[in-house]
Amino acid sequence: MRTGIALGANLGDRFLSLTTAREMVFNLPDVLPPRLSSSIYETEPVECEPHAEKFLNAVIEVGYEGDARTLLRELQQIEKTLGRPLEHSSHRSRTIDLDLLYHGPHAQDDAGLQLPHPRMRLRSFVLLPLSEIRPNLVLPGERQTIRELSEELSPSGSVVRAARQW
Repeated sequence: MRTGIALGANLGDRFLSLTTAREMVFNLPDVLPPRLSSSIYETEPVECEPHAEKFLNAVIEVGYEGDARTLLRELQQIEKTLGRPLEHSSHRSRTIDLDLLYHGPHAQDDAGLQLPHPRMRLRSFVLLPLSEIRPNLVLPGERQTIRELSEELSPSGSVVRAARQW
């Protein structure tokens, strides 16, 4: 089942954090092809503490046949391994942030896991990279493609491609 994951980092070696996290996700035992990666974008912090550094953001998509909650726990373990504490404040700078965006056609809304991710349609730093790898994807509960959702957002100079290849 095709599963999307957003990656972000604004502390330390941001590029190394993203590349290491991507490799760790790709190497999880239940992750299968396809293994797609967007470009990396440098973005202004959104709803972060004052004077936060810019983020590097990207989206990857993998095949994953397991349970979404299991994958979420594995993503949280990757975050912990890369220096992000399990207990952390929302909207704060971080060495790595891995968000489960969608898991095939499944919609879920319960404590600890909402799929598709409830704020992704409002985030150009998620929709723009995702539109590179899955422009025609229509998420559960949506009528528009990722490309259409991305084009509806106000143009912003705060999301700038930083690297095509990584």
